[in-house]
Amino acid sequence: MDFGNILLGAVNEFFTPTTAAYALAALGLAVHFGYTGLLNFGQAGFMAIGAYGFAIPTLSFNAPLPVALLIAMLASVAFAVLLGLPTLRLRADYLAIVTIAAAEIIRYVVTTNGLTEVTGSANGLAAFEGGFYSLNPFAPGQYNLGPFSLNERDLWIRVVAWTVVALACLVIWLLVRSPWGRVVKGIREDENAVRSLGKNVYAYKMQALIIGGMLGSLAGIIFTLPRGAVQPANYGTELTFFLYTALLLGGMSTVLGPVIGAMIFWAVLSLTQGLLYGAIESGAITFLNTTQAGQLRYILVGVALMLLMIFRPQGVLGNKKELSFA
Repeated sequence: MDFGNILLGAVNEFFTPTTAAYALAALGLAVHFGYTGLLNFGQAGFMAIGAYGFAIPTLSFNAPLPVALLIAMLASVAFAVLLGLPTLRLRADYLAIVTIAAAEIIRYVVTTNGLTEVTGSANGLAAFEGGFYSLNPFAPGQYNLGPFSLNERDLWIRVVAWTVVALACLVIWLLVRSPWGRVVKGIREDENAVRSLGKNVYAYKMQALIIGGMLGSLAGIIFTLPRGAVQPANYGTELTFFLYTALLLGGMSTVLGPVIGAMIFWAVLSLTQGLLYGAIESGAITFLNTTQAGQLRYILVGVALMLLMIFRPQGVLGNKKELSFA
């Protein structure tokens, strides 16, 4: 078993575009749940809206990159408004049911055979990333960053992805320190008290839903660009649960918590997979095959999350005082 390569693989997961996408989507959940108290279980739907909203105009109308991004963001705003209008007055548990159902509706709509020419049905869409990589300033070749070697496309998507994450963190940090942020945190604690002060609670909830949804849609675009394909199977309910895992790991009422949580989540998955596969190949483990090991790593992450909730429920960076929800 090569422990060095296993460890390097886990460290590499800290900086992959997928980790960046998870960090961005989990940051959106921090706006929804951590700061505003909206129990949104439909963040995977926002990611799907972003991915398809970017891919469809590119393939169908040959839309340039800025136009495709604008369409994806407008689609996420429209979805947030349509989702929020009938649901934001619901209690947290009912809101969770409605949002998870809405995300599933999005997934089944894009899978419909009647929309195959537009969405690709179950096969999804591909070959829409050319406009993004045409802006790549890095010359073709291999770039050595310490022990890691990246080609120009991998380096470009990583630079863009983590720049977007950094900018999003800065924007959310400024928002939560502003009067707007104090109001939404007040809504999380006791929305009746905020309403008694003359604040429009419904409007603030809608704004938070839109902002967090736009972050989720940006995450969906970043998630799909390095793959060069968008498929509905990637946006199931388990994706939202993984995002909540990242959020809870880092701290749900923090700005950097979702980023740290996403890094830990993917590093632990890579480390457990490498150790299990290595043990199976070396013969140290004989009662598992590689398929079962891939499922077991999620079980181990689930056990780790349970222990975290028992011994440090606020997460790695969270403040225990922030857990006092109404």
